[in-house]
Amino acid sequence: MGSHEHVIVYADGGSRGNPGVAGSGAVVYAADGRTVLRDIVYVVGKKATNNVAEYHGMLRGLEAARDLGARTVEVYMDSKLVVEQMSGRWKIKHPDMQKLALEARRVMDSFDAITFTWVPRAKNTVADALSNKAMDAAAAGAKPGIVGGTETADDSEIVASAGAQVGTPAHWTGATARPTRFVLLRHGQTAMSAAKQYSGHSNPELTELGLEQARAAARTLRDRGGIDVIVSSPLTRCLQTAEAAAEELGLQVEVVDKLIEQDFGAWEGKTFDEAHALDPRLHDEWLADPSLAPPGGESLQKLHNRVRSVRRDLQERYAGQTVLVVSHVSPIKSFVRQAIDAGPHVVARMFLDLASLSVVEFFGDAGARVGSSLRVFNDTAHLRSSR
Repeated sequence: MGSHEHVIVYADGGSRGNPGVAGSGAVVYAADGRTVLRDIVYVVGKKATNNVAEYHGMLRGLEAARDLGARTVEVYMDSKLVVEQMSGRWKIKHPDMQKLALEARRVMDSFDAITFTWVPRAKNTVADALSNKAMDAAAAGAKPGIVGGTETADDSEIVASAGAQVGTPAHWTGATARPTRFVLLRHGQTAMSAAKQYSGHSNPELTELGLEQARAAARTLRDRGGIDVIVSSPLTRCLQTAEAAAEELGLQVEVVDKLIEQDFGAWEGKTFDEAHALDPRLHDEWLADPSLAPPGGESLQKLHNRVRSVRRDLQERYAGQTVLVVSHVSPIKSFVRQAIDAGPHVVARMFLDLASLSVVEFFGDAGARVGSSLRVFNDTAHLRSSR
């Protein structure tokens, strides 16, 4: 991720009807005030006020500044209300704006210093134009979330715009249609994961830490926006993680049985060393050969085949949308393996943390030179406050 110690943010928002279809725009400049580091087109919704839209513009700009590694930030807006309220000089009475201001202050905690300054509308034309693009998109039926902007985001920042066109690799894949994006979320901690035991079809619940990890991931997904669908493994640890996200996103969870973890058979509940001690030769061969299964269990290749069928089905049903997939280590690694079109040897070389986020994209466009890509792998920035 690129780092810019000082950035300048211009933000705006608008509503056609006040309340009505609403959108916001933000542009982030380098310290020179000329170099554009990021611009963001964000759909607020079908029925929101001008002020709420302006708050969203400011918040999207702050998030981009944080993701760029800024330590000091200057924010310029033509909304006297937002500038005075965020500067602490005016009280915030509207409940929606109170919530957005609270989210903004959480982002602001990552900066060493920040200032808010009012400018006349004539000096905020870029952000104003972006907000109008967002309102056009909202009027055309786009769902709330980032719907456009520059392609300057590093791959490690794509989670920050999980539902967006921002940073998509269409310019080099040759694709003309929007990809289907899968945001892959591993479940939070369980007692078995804490004990480093093989946990396939066992059904433990999340620990208290696991629940907080799930909530932390959910808050991040809520703040970023863009998720259209949530699907989950049927096991409790994933359902609890998925429900945390569903509560924040206002979506339902679709259970997909084939997203279940690999069946470890006789090794279920054993640690790595304990499973190895049962049959050292078989355990070593299993690690090297994806066609082998644990005694009474499932081979890695069989798992890969079933997860591939799930991915294809989801891509067909939710073409061009962003799907949150809540699952386990092995199915998530299978999604990644498919995205990079690699053999089974890559699986043992990947490490996935609990409650981590990864992002892959698949292009259904027949004209695409590259059919898929890995955008983010094992992101855990949202867990820093949960550790």
